[in-house]
Formats: sequence, C-alpha cells, structure tokens
Amino acid sequence: MPIYQAIVLGLIQGVTEFLPVSSSGHLIIIPWLLNWKDPGLTFDVALHAGTLVAVLIYFAPTWMRILRGALGGGDAANRVVLAPVERKEEVLVAANQGGASVAVRTSTYLEAAPGEQGGRWLLWFILLATVPGAIVGALLEKRAETSLRAPVLIAGTMIGVGLLMWLAEYMGSQRKRLEQVSLFDSILVGMAQACAIVPGVSRSGSTIAVGLFRGLSRDAAARFSFLLSTPIIAGAVLLKAHHMLKEPLAHDMWAPFLAGFVVSAIVGYAAIAIFIGYLRTHSLKLFVVYRVVFGIIVLALAYRGLFR
Repeated sequence: MPIYQAIVLGLIQGVTEFLPVSSSGHLIIIPWLLNWKDPGLTFDVALHAGTLVAVLIYFAPTWMRILRGALGGGDAANRVVLAPVERKEEVLVAANQGGASVAVRTSTYLEAAPGEQGGRWLLWFILLATVPGAIVGALLEKRAETSLRAPVLIAGTMIGVGLLMWLAEYMGSQRKRLEQVSLFDSILVGMAQACAIVPGVSRSGSTIAVGLFRGLSRDAAARFSFLLSTPIIAGAVLLKAHHMLKEPLAHDMWAPFLAGFVVSAIVGYAAIAIFIGYLRTHSLKLFVVYRVVFGIIVLALAYRGLFR
C-alpha cells in the first residue's frame, strides 16, 4: 500500500469515526471511487487503534472521575452535582406611614439536581450499554464484512439515520446533563450503537440521535456517545489484532501501518474536540444535510452502474 493512501484513509477514519457521518460507509465508498485495493485486516487494526488512542487521551480525565465515582474513591462517590436554582424570599419592609408591606427578593443558590449522585452509576451504565453492540458484532461480524457492504444499503442508512437525527433535534428537550443519564437511557443508546454494525448507520450518529430523543443536551449526548464508543472500539481492536496474529505483518506494510495509526489518532483527537465545541452552539443540521446529499450521490452512482 502506498503511504499516501494510508494517510488519506487515516484522515478519513479520524474524521468520520467521531462525526455522525459513518466511518465504515466512507471507508467503503471512497476507496471504491478511487479504485484502491482493500488494505485488509491489518490496516483496519491500525486505523481503529489510532482512534482508540484519540478517545482515550481526550476523555482520560472524565474516565478517572467516572472510575472514582463508581468505585467509591475520593470525593467523587459522594459528590452531588450542583445546579442553579432560584428562590424567592419574603422580606418585611417598613412603609412610610408605619405600616408594613411585603417585598420579594430573588436569590440564586446552587442545589443538588434531583436524583443526581455525581454520576456514580455512569460506569456501570456504559458497560451495560456496551453489551448489545458486543453481541450483535459477534453475531454479524462476517456479514458486516460481506453482504452488508452494498452501496445501496449504505446510501439508505446514510439518508435514514440523517433524517432520524433531524427528527431528534426537534423532538428532544435537550435539558439533561451527562450525570443525569439513566439506566433506560443507557439501554436505548446501547441498542442504537449495536445498529452501527451496518455500514452507513454511524455509531456516533445513531447514539447521539437516541440521546437527544431521551432529552440529553447535544453536548451530553455526544460525550456519552464517545465514552460508550471506547470499550466497543477497544474490543474491536483486540479481536482484529487476535485475527492478525495468524498473519504476521508484511515488511512493506510497516510504514503504511504506522502512518495510518498516527494520522487517525491525531485527526481523531482533533475531530472530537472540534465536534464537541461545535455542538455547544450549533445543531446537527449540517451533518443531516451532508448525510442526505452523500446518500443521494451514492444512489445515483449505483444506478449508473459504477458499483459492481
């Protein structure tokens, strides 16, 4: 594999793994359009290992807080998330003629949000939500690499999940923070992640959409999606690395392997940071439009017989 192809594929993986546009869909369609050969399992390990490193580094402080809270260490286990709450107090004020009137003074306090205990259950919710994806991945791994890679299917899922994201934007209350994720939220988001075994669905796209439907803010839905992706990406890397042991890395693949790993890690980290910052002030509409347009283009190319 030429180095430039490894760099391009690493760039695609780093950007699309965390943006809600489907990394698998792009890594199938774009090499087809460029008439590149399938780089094989070895290079796939490099790409996913790079994005795993990116998400681990970016969320390292968050993971430390989650682990301390779940295991009862330090103050994290007893920490209560504070939220601003307005209270009105009645104050007696003497009137000019000796009478008394009532004035209202409004003060803002920090109070514990109902039902929150600093996210002490978040680790267990993440692990539980990983189970559906692990099961579906084990059952459909072979199909995901063969029959589920059809361009028409990818185009359909790109458009369908894009419209689902658009609907979630309008229906979700977007009030819940990450610490307010519930058991039921986790189960539903985990089921959405399991659907991402189908190329074109997008792990982040499906999970963020369900998070929005469940009332999470865009920032919280994205953070929960990325935290949830960590164990599933790690599992995929370990599984593929195990398969790779049967076929040692060829001498001429070391340079592309390292290039793909480094590029996907650096670009993946940047994509996470930029995307989370973007969601604080913007909606998902840009990605909805991109998914629909991408899907329509792929359908048109398939209709013209470009994909065989």
